[in-house]
Amino acid sequence: MAPYLSASVAFASAYHFKRGRVCLIIFLTILAYYLLTHYINSGLTTPKAWLVYKALAVLLPFNLLVITLMREKGISGSCARIRLLFLFAQFSVFAITMHIGSQTLWNGLARPIVQTTFAANLPIPQISISLLFLALLVIFWKIWHQSNPIEGALFGVAIAFIIIFSLPERPFVSTVFSSAANLMLVFAIIQDSHHMAFCDELTGLPSRRALNELLRGLGSRYAIAMVDVDHFKRFNDNYGHDVGDQVLKVVASRLMAVSGGGRPFRYGGEEFTVVFSGKGAKDALPHLEKLRKSIEEYKMALRSDDRPKDNTVGEKNRMKHQSNQEASVTVSIGVVESGTRYATPEEAIKGADAALYKAKNAGRNQVCLSK
Repeated sequence: MAPYLSASVAFASAYHFKRGRVCLIIFLTILAYYLLTHYINSGLTTPKAWLVYKALAVLLPFNLLVITLMREKGISGSCARIRLLFLFAQFSVFAITMHIGSQTLWNGLARPIVQTTFAANLPIPQISISLLFLALLVIFWKIWHQSNPIEGALFGVAIAFIIIFSLPERPFVSTVFSSAANLMLVFAIIQDSHHMAFCDELTGLPSRRALNELLRGLGSRYAIAMVDVDHFKRFNDNYGHDVGDQVLKVVASRLMAVSGGGRPFRYGGEEFTVVFSGKGAKDALPHLEKLRKSIEEYKMALRSDDRPKDNTVGEKNRMKHQSNQEASVTVSIGVVESGTRYATPEEAIKGADAALYKAKNAGRNQVCLSK
């Protein structure tokens, strides 16, 4: 009962958040659990039980590998229909071989790849190990480059499959690890959705929603700074929105390194917020000045058609670009602190915004402290 319940929760979560890949994995996991408990509960003692075991040992790792290679395309549209058709074709082949009791296909696919004593004594077919190993390599690569919780859950699912196929005749193993696989997917969906809601996709900074959550729990002493990119519209008009996005990423990278315990957020558009909990405006001032200067001194190579898309290669080649391919970015900053003038953090943000516009009116590229 537990695997079906956990699968229902996982599928509902995946469907709600439009995670098509996760829906496929859950469907395969629960189908495998059903077949294992109905045909292999009493052991691998019948030809039908062996057929089911070998078919699942081939199909599940194969589909896990395919799913790890897929991009997320949601749960509707032509891509989703093609994937379902692909699964239906596999299931049809499996159903036909079950109906006629033919072992030929699955015996052929599950036969040993390497003829050694060690390989012959492995608890699961060699093709299953090979496919699961390839799936794990793909997952590792994606985790390394994307750090996505869904990929982490798929790693756990692969491990669960290895254990289930190693001990197919023990019913509690498939029950426990099928449930565990589904629960890992549920937690990954929740974590991924939380990240999407509270993290700005472009810059990687916490979003305005995350800022609002922080403001609710601020103590009585804090400083809030509003940061705005100078002449941002000019960048967009002259160079296009891709360069504008590049500017925002540069500023965000410097904000992430702000000293003094400041916590940066993307407020919206070209505006950012930095919160210094437990500090006054004068305490935050030197850290904000250091931030402003680090942004000003950064020479941004404008991305052109022949510029490497990889950031590491771009950093190595930065000095090779001509001066007319570089641009400097500056920011204006307004900062206030909590006190009688600003009774709530929301009012303090308005005050910091007013101080920001004073900095802009005074010539930009400076920090203005609200009196």
